[in-house]
Amino acid sequence: MKPKNGLISLLIMMFLFSGGLIAQTDDDDWEQEEENEIIDSDKRDKLINDAENAKKAFKNSNKELASLFNSAYGYAIFPNVGKGAYILGGAAGNGVVYEQGKMIGFAELRQVDIGLQIGGQAFRQVLLFKTKEALDEFKSGDYELSGSVSAVVIEEGEAKSIRFKDGVAVATMPKAGAMVEISVGGQKFEYSDDWKN
Repeated sequence: MKPKNGLISLLIMMFLFSGGLIAQTDDDDWEQEEENEIIDSDKRDKLINDAENAKKAFKNSNKELASLFNSAYGYAIFPNVGKGAYILGGAAGNGVVYEQGKMIGFAELRQVDIGLQIGGQAFRQVLLFKTKEALDEFKSGDYELSGSVSAVVIEEGEAKSIRFKDGVAVATMPKAGAMVEISVGGQKFEYSDDWKN
């Protein structure tokens, strides 16, 4: 009688243990899927809409930038990057990536220390890629802007010249208030086209 009870106990323990392993594996898979997603699927439509609105705002505020949107091989628009302080801060935001005017994926922007920026406000940012090679480099993996790259601050009514550096041009625009300065060198980007699958 005792061996039978022992066998039943052993079977129950094995069942519970294997169930726990399956549950753990499912949890790990779910966490991995979450990590691979740059933007939640339910927020994608809003991000795409915000990116289109940011593009219009950039084009309406600067004629040269409007022309660059048409001539650049690709671009990444981050409609809501923020927010920071006047001394030290960090930036983060999600964006939409376009190749020859067509949306191809999403990107995440991260920066630990961006120095002086707008006080507690958010801003828009666009990266314009002059060539296919420049865009491919952005898409290839962890991409980082070099310290020599600077952003042109776009404000309505001001004609500012935008120049490419190593195949990339960067422009920012305050969403509200005044933008003092922003250093984009060291910004890191992660690209994903998982939304296609």
